[in-house]
Amino acid sequence: MAAKQDKKDTYSWEGTNKKGERVKGEMSGTSPALVKTELRRQGINPLKVKKKAASLFGSKPKGKILPKDIAIFTRQLAVMMSSGVPLVQSFDIMAKGTENGALAALIATVKTDLEGGLPMADAFRRHPQYFDDLTCNLIHAGEQAGILEDLLDKIATYKEKTEIIKGKIKKALTYPTAVVIVAFIITIILLIFVIPQFESLFSGFGANLPAPTQFVVDMSHFVLEWWWALFGFIFGFSYGFSTLNRRSKAFNEAVQRASLHAPIFGEILTKAAIARFARTLSTMFAAGVPLVEAMDSVSGAVGNIVFKNAVLKIRDDVATGTSVTQSMAETGIFPNMVVQMATIGEEAGSLDTMLGKVADFYEEEVDNAVDSLSSLMEPMIMAFLGVVVGGLVIAMYLPIFKMGEVVG
Repeated sequence: MAAKQDKKDTYSWEGTNKKGERVKGEMSGTSPALVKTELRRQGINPLKVKKKAASLFGSKPKGKILPKDIAIFTRQLAVMMSSGVPLVQSFDIMAKGTENGALAALIATVKTDLEGGLPMADAFRRHPQYFDDLTCNLIHAGEQAGILEDLLDKIATYKEKTEIIKGKIKKALTYPTAVVIVAFIITIILLIFVIPQFESLFSGFGANLPAPTQFVVDMSHFVLEWWWALFGFIFGFSYGFSTLNRRSKAFNEAVQRASLHAPIFGEILTKAAIARFARTLSTMFAAGVPLVEAMDSVSGAVGNIVFKNAVLKIRDDVATGTSVTQSMAETGIFPNMVVQMATIGEEAGSLDTMLGKVADFYEEEVDNAVDSLSSLMEPMIMAFLGVVVGGLVIAMYLPIFKMGEVVG
């Protein structure tokens, strides 16, 4: 029966409301009869209920649901509920207000589950690709304690800060990567289209080319003759790396461990992981979620296998009676300042507050590190482009300069 209930189709319906006005819309359900029953429960007299036919490419709504969409959705839900808007009506308003078809369909599905009497936490758990354990656990705690509005606000704040820090990390990694790719493309274009033109010009000189020029000409010959192997290697390496990283747990863990030791970027990734750890644990602890249970959600939120394993060790230690701060110190990956602040918070009974301050500090550290990196990278990138492109141009003009000297 449960499996049958999970399989829902979308039905378009027409009917009349209590005022006799003609109304129409769409609703997900397991059968036309159940859709009619739900419409009558809402005070609508159904006249026509028809299953929507799937399109040639499937009935998947247009649009893609990104983490930032879930963050915005959570904030809107928190604001509406704190303003006294009923839960189901809040979902209805958000479903009609979003231009993202996939998000609207998700909200409508959750709304239908809520109308069927399912708790919000359980309705969200049906969509684990969009609502993580942390969100579901906090909502469950809020429903049980009658403080759902407060916890929705905490979830929204958490997700907003998480998305901000993710954006900072992407900014730090994307800029230099994009420049290297552009430099590579420019170099290939010069070697394929420009260098051969200069080579035909040099062939009439009747003299040996300077070493830098000859090296560039040889590179051009290699690219023209082996371009298929070069691009095949690049594509194969990229595809193989991404496939291994996605499918091989050992390879993915090795990449994550190595990333923490990368020059410059490793420090940013480490600070970001500490910020996520502190922010997540602070949010869970403030909501009254048991510490051991909270650690499961924290381990999935830190974003790096090294910190995930450390959090799982802390969870096991706490379950056997060890204090959280003592276990943090024993892992050896948390800076002394983090451990000391957590110790003070644990002794004062305000661990969530202290962890929140730690998260604020490290989020600001990531922000400053990314800004500093951007300022440092700009002149370095300009120098890199100058050396690569300028070096090619100078190598091509060396024979012309040499000929001018001979003529002079």
